[in-house]
Amino acid sequence: MADPMRIRAQAAGEKINVRVLMSHEMESGQRKDANGAIVPAWHIQEVTATHNGLAVFSAEWGPGVSKNPFLQFTLKNGKAGDKISVSWKDNKGDTRTDEATVT
Repeated sequence: MADPMRIRAQAAGEKINVRVLMSHEMESGQRKDANGAIVPAWHIQEVTATHNGLAVFSAEWGPGVSKNPFLQFTLKNGKAGDKISVSWKDNKGDTRTDEATVT
């Protein structure tokens, strides 16, 4: 299982600024290792976020996204104490979900 995501969710008036740092190797499938063998593709394909259980963000990613991707987005109508959950699924079927409380 991957390391936990670092999620920061901060209220600014009625908006919530969300920043997420994901720990993932994000291999494109086009790189060769020291022996010349191709390193198999391994990257996040789906990312979703919820605000108090309601879906607010969805993205499809591919092999062009960098290692340990950073994601930032802003939500309306939020306040301190709300819950933000972020999930991803990669092309090998691995998943990760983490949650943060808005401060």
